[in-house]
Amino acid sequence: MIMAKNVVVIGSQWGDEGKGKIVDWLAEQASGVVRFQGGHNAGHTLVVGGKKTILRLIPSGILHESLDCYIGSGVVVSPEALLSEIDELNAAGVKNVEGRLKIAPTCTLILPYHIALDQAREASRGASKIGTTGRGIGPAYEDKVARRSIRAVDLFDMDKITAKVQANVDLYNVQLQHLHNADPVSFEAVMEKIRSFRERMLPMISDVAAALYEKGQKGECLLFEGAQGTLLDIDYGTYPYVTSSNCLAGAASPGAGVPPQMLNYVLGIVKAYTTRVGSGPFPTELFDEVGAGLAKRGNEFGSVTGRPRRCGWFDAAALKRSIQINGISGMCITKLDVMDGMEEIKIGTGYEFEGKHIDILPFGADAVEKCVPVYETLPGWSESTVGVKDYDALPENAKRYLKRIEELCGAPIAIISTGPDREETILLQHPFA
Repeated sequence: MIMAKNVVVIGSQWGDEGKGKIVDWLAEQASGVVRFQGGHNAGHTLVVGGKKTILRLIPSGILHESLDCYIGSGVVVSPEALLSEIDELNAAGVKNVEGRLKIAPTCTLILPYHIALDQAREASRGASKIGTTGRGIGPAYEDKVARRSIRAVDLFDMDKITAKVQANVDLYNVQLQHLHNADPVSFEAVMEKIRSFRERMLPMISDVAAALYEKGQKGECLLFEGAQGTLLDIDYGTYPYVTSSNCLAGAASPGAGVPPQMLNYVLGIVKAYTTRVGSGPFPTELFDEVGAGLAKRGNEFGSVTGRPRRCGWFDAAALKRSIQINGISGMCITKLDVMDGMEEIKIGTGYEFEGKHIDILPFGADAVEKCVPVYETLPGWSESTVGVKDYDALPENAKRYLKRIEELCGAPIAIISTGPDREETILLQHPFA
């Protein structure tokens, strides 16, 4: 079997690390980009030549007009969101989007009853809400595990899909009306929605697993793109304040339909500080003017939801956990420029936890809630790093900060991002080399 060097790009913190820009930048070396988990609850922002593009479901290689893009079976797909995104790209002049986009037949579809239940549940939880985006992601994954999901392949058989939808609507309406005092969902409205997108979706449904295997046989390079971040992983994140899928690098294998031998290099995207959206513990969170300054300079608002992100110091102990469970080969540090102008910078090196010192993030929200961060203070820098493309041109204190991150976390830095544009990047070690 001929093996190409394939790269998995994952978020190493609580998401929003800047994965989209890096996938777009690396895509020049690949013949295909594959999204392998998550839904349209996270946005990947690309800036090329000063022009911003926000993607939610479509892989971040779509702006490279010779590239095929794949949505693997680990993704839950909202047909409405997908087609809206395609329309936005078409309007922006991106060529042949629907011709280059391939959707696995085994993808679970997000339908109106998923959204209704997601929103009703969050409303019922009140102050203890998880902090979902209300887009139906969780209920769609529940259907998948319960073996009742409507999958992309079902769109080829309307008789079969009608019966499955009727059963699901009946089930969901019991929950909506009797558990959450919410309005029921109309079966006819759901079917009308399916009929509205079916014809346009069908040509994009194809055997993604076979296509990726064939590219591997030819020695072509592939790029696997994750969503959210490791600390939101359904198993290893701050449960229950997590997303509904596995965000780890290893999830690229089942999520895309490729053997694990095809995953050769794991690039962990790491923000130069730490952010989190929604509810859940966050040990190094800042509630002062320093945190507010990070949020302002970093424009820390969700690209899809617009929700403000909570900001805090870099947490090396959390990243150490991420590096271990992902097998991270190299790190890409993003938003280094946001740290410009700070007199001093703190790094969380570990925690005081139940009377002892630990240097790695424990599992689950209850344990993380008890963690009191232990900090190390480093000198900041006054010089600008915005748009710097040469490592030697970085301020000495910025280089010391990056070196300390490497030492504490145990993985090398391969790439440094100094701005949102594709070209504002320092390359130290190419993942495809």
